[in-house]
Formats: sequence, structure tokens, C-alpha cells
Amino acid sequence: MLLKYWPQKTNLSFMNLRLIGAVVSAVLIASSIFFLATRGLNFGVDFAGGTVMELEQTDTITVEDVRQAMPLNADVNSAVGTDARSIVVVKYGEADASILGEEFQALSATDQAERATGATNELVTETLKEALGITDEQILRNDSVGPKVSQELFRDGITALIAALALMLVYIWFRFEWQFSVGAVAALAHDVIITLGVFAFLQMEFNLTTIAALLTIIGYSMNDTVVVFDRVREEKRKYKKMADKEVIDLALNGTLSRTLLTSGTTLLALMAIFFLGGPVLRGMSFALIWGVFIGTYSSIFIASTIVLALGMDLNKKPIEDVPGFQG
Repeated sequence: MLLKYWPQKTNLSFMNLRLIGAVVSAVLIASSIFFLATRGLNFGVDFAGGTVMELEQTDTITVEDVRQAMPLNADVNSAVGTDARSIVVVKYGEADASILGEEFQALSATDQAERATGATNELVTETLKEALGITDEQILRNDSVGPKVSQELFRDGITALIAALALMLVYIWFRFEWQFSVGAVAALAHDVIITLGVFAFLQMEFNLTTIAALLTIIGYSMNDTVVVFDRVREEKRKYKKMADKEVIDLALNGTLSRTLLTSGTTLLALMAIFFLGGPVLRGMSFALIWGVFIGTYSSIFIASTIVLALGMDLNKKPIEDVPGFQG
């Protein structure tokens, strides 16, 4: 129904707003760097190490009951699970060797470092079972990650992000010209930095699913940027004497309806995941929702603005598109 009222042709002057977009982006990036430096990311168990335990909340298993029964300091909160049940979420790190028993203390320092997470998890589980009568069925989740593994996961996640940006740079360089490559990768870096800044500001949990969301944002933003760049190159070949600014505006208006409809339908699915997916998927879905907005914005005001500033090489022989599967 909305398509009926959407204008068939728009004539918005996006590039007249490029300086405003540049100022907004500069403020957002500076704020993101500030929050990352001062508040930092709220690393989940995947990256910080430790244990996350989810318990079925009942009359005898409440947040206050669990806090009192815990043998060590822990972060205990209530939440709603994926099946709409109320749960108690317990997060804790490794316990001091002094409370893990004489047998643990007799181990070498190396063995203690390797077994501390498991020994702490066993201590907490047994203590809660004894104090609150918790059964195995009421323990809905019990995930532990040691410090060595968490460091490896964090390093691998950052490596994946850097590799994705580098490969996108190479792809766009070969697919278009170097000016387009610089604009596309700058837009991707812009999206990732600001998304990290939002997570630092809101102190939402940053874990492996968030890394997966960031990689998805990179792919989504790149797809949007490639669609715009394809139209820019097409219009430039058609209107060789038209100014670059007008060509880019023409291309952006030509892809605007596609961009808004794609983003809108994507957001509908992500909103459902955010509100109905439970706490486990909330961080990832939030990152994806934010990524749709920031990715669409950067395709228009960052990638295109940089291409305009660097100029398009008209003297270079056009690269013919390779036709895809025709069957």
C-alpha cells in the first residue's frame, strides 16, 4: 500500500548536505572514541572470561535468595528468557584459591590457572543446589570460559573484523576504481567505530554474537554501498558532461526507494528478534538494528561524499560488467 503513495521519482539534493553529514559523523566518531577510552566495552563471558548461569525463577529461587547463597561476589539479576519465563542470571569470575579447598591449593600455579574456572563453577553449582534445592532441570544455562580462551576469542574476533575490512577494500578496488574503494572502506570503518561507541555508551554486553553482528553490518553496508556505486558509475557513463555532484545525487535518488524498502523490511524482522528473542539475542539484534540505520546513512553521506571529494576518473576505460548466470 505504501508503494502507491511513494513518488516514482525523487529529486533530493543529498550532496548539498554533505558538510552537515561530515560534521555529524565527526562528532559521532569523536564521541565513540571518548566513550571507548573512558568507559570501555562491557565484555561478556566470551571475552572477559568467567561463567554465566541462568536459573528458572520460582518462589524459592529469587534474585535475593541467589545473592545470599552465592559463595563469592557475583552479578545477579532477573531477566526474561526466550520462552517468556522469568529467569535469574548469575555472572561471576574465578574464585580465590582460598575458598576452593585444600586440594586445589595444593596444585601448581599452572594447574590452578587452568582449572580455576571449572573449580569455581563446580563450587557455585553445588552451593546453590544445597542452599536453595536447585535441580539440574532448573539450571537453564551454565557456560564457562577460561581467561586464555577468552583472550583467543577476542583476538580472533578483532582479526575477523580487520580481515573483512581489508578484503572489502580489495574487492571494491578491483570492482570499481580506487576512489570508490577508499570511500567504501571509510564508510565501513565509520559504521564499526560508531557502533562500538554506542555499545560503550550504553554498556550493553559485547560478546561473540556482537562480533557476528558487526560482520553482518559490514556486509549489509557494503551491499548498500555497491548498489549506489553501480548506479553512480552507470549515470556517469550516461551523462559524461554532468557535474559529479549532480551525478551522485541522481544515483542516490535512483536507489532511494530500493534502499528504504530493503531497510524497512529488514528492520521489521530485527525488531521482532529484539523484543521477542530474549536477553541472549538482544545485544546482537540491537547491533543489527543500529547497523541498518548507520549503514544506510554512511552509504549516502560518507561513501558518496568521499568519492565526490576524490573525483571520478573519466579518462579510464570503463570496465565492462561480467554478466551473471542467465539461466
